[in-house]
Amino acid sequence: MKIEKKDLTKEMVGQAMQCTTADDLMALARANGFDLSKEEAEAYMAKLADVELDEAQLNKAAGGGCYPDCKNDYCFEN
Repeated sequence: MKIEKKDLTKEMVGQAMQCTTADDLMALARANGFDLSKEEAEAYMAKLADVELDEAQLNKAAGGGCYPDCKNDYCFEN
């Protein structure tokens, strides 16, 4: 069963990005009601390995951020 982006939450994607093996990803998928084969999990792991975050995304993932009226041009909130 192919997993569609529309079926995933931000939390699921974040958890998937923390998986270090295809087996971890398969277990996460099962816990969220998805059936993922070993081959599919390995393919998704390969895609996750190629993901590069820009500075704003990296700040957001690391818990960085600014207050709503921040004027810094490097903030992801602006």
